Amino acid sequence: MAGIFKAYDIRGIYPEQLNEKIAEKIGRAYVEFTGAKKVVIGYDMRPDSVPLFGALAKGMTAQGANVINLGLCSTPMSYFANGRLGADGSVIITASHNPAGWNGFKMCLANAVPISGATGIMDIERIVKEEAWSKCAEPGSISAYNIAPEYAEFLRAHLKVDRKLKVVVDYANAMGSFESAGIEDFFEIIPLYKELDGTFPNHEANPLKPDTLDAIRAKVKEAGADFGAAFDGDADRCGFIDNKGEIIPMDLFTALIAQDILSDGPATILYDLRSSRAVKECIEANGGTAVMSRVGHAFIKAQMREYDAVFAGELSGHYYFKENYTAESQGLAFVKFANLICKSGKTASELVAPLRKYAFSGEINSKVSDPQAILAELKNKYADGRQFELDGLSVEYKTWWFNVRLSNTEPLMRLIVEADDQAQMKAKRDEIVAIIRG
Repeated sequence: MAGIFKAYDIRGIYPEQLNEKIAEKIGRAYVEFTGAKKVVIGYDMRPDSVPLFGALAKGMTAQGANVINLGLCSTPMSYFANGRLGADGSVIITASHNPAGWNGFKMCLANAVPISGATGIMDIERIVKEEAWSKCAEPGSISAYNIAPEYAEFLRAHLKVDRKLKVVVDYANAMGSFESAGIEDFFEIIPLYKELDGTFPNHEANPLKPDTLDAIRAKVKEAGADFGAAFDGDADRCGFIDNKGEIIPMDLFTALIAQDILSDGPATILYDLRSSRAVKECIEANGGTAVMSRVGHAFIKAQMREYDAVFAGELSGHYYFKENYTAESQGLAFVKFANLICKSGKTASELVAPLRKYAFSGEINSKVSDPQAILAELKNKYADGRQFELDGLSVEYKTWWFNVRLSNTEPLMRLIVEADDQAQMKAKRDEIVAIIRG
């Protein structure tokens, strides 16, 4: 059980770290902590997701909660079900983009409000370790509910396409086929790896890794498709490809979706602090209010509620919509990108081109032994820039900026540098990396 309780979810290797015995205890602890009486649970296609569901539900019902079994579903569908069914909470059983052998639980309160390390996961861990749950006189029940038709109707309500776009979709043998099922009839879909297979026989279900996108990039060019969409394991992230087979940077995709949203009128949109300056500029140029956010879905969702934001985009490919209970919906991101292509009369590559205006380093990871000393050194060296500490250290200058922060999930320091041109970006990147790596 050691190490499975993490910053954003519970995740470990099955059955060594996470198994039915532990899952039942987590079910009890979840209900003890939340007081939930009605909990929706869905699961992905991993071979051990069904037995973990049985054990988790057993623990919850033993503590008096009524469990609604959603069956196979994407993570965004579970968030939708949480809100639509008026549940007190939800759990999706998945290890997201992790390779075969892993599994886990993403947990929420009512209205899809996430439970993070800071807001309950560590409390649940303590209750599990101490078996500190109260005795329950009346056990709960398990019922089944198919949320797919309502989620499909929700996505279709946002469609504004005037023709059948040709789209290559890489499902990675995972839950993307459930996420996009309700809208596929409106497109000419060219599928890749649609068969559910929790061993991931073709490639890792992680669109953040460029090599996992090789097949879809080639297929988009070969088919002359309008764009490509590559889902991760539980379909709460998606990577998009333009009509030339080029990867659309996930921060710039935030700016594209913002354009479709803002065509309906002014709104507040969040962008994560690692995003290109082009994102903020695009939101504001289209009449929106751009608000910078820190990294991580729990923080972003809380900030969206604070600012009443309608949309937020993250560099990691998470796209959040107020309409989906302030949670991810990659089906909705897919729809809004298609809307923009049809509405603008431009190709995907033509839409992205004006946003590719700065030199961007991408995220550079370094293992460090004394992060606080490094942060202090960077603050001192770049004291003449505009500094702020929304998440780690950000320093802005007129022609370049950088952010360095500690990972919430791994023992790493992460750096991003952006500048007006490649030469300056590379020089500043190398200068800062040299400090970080000593």
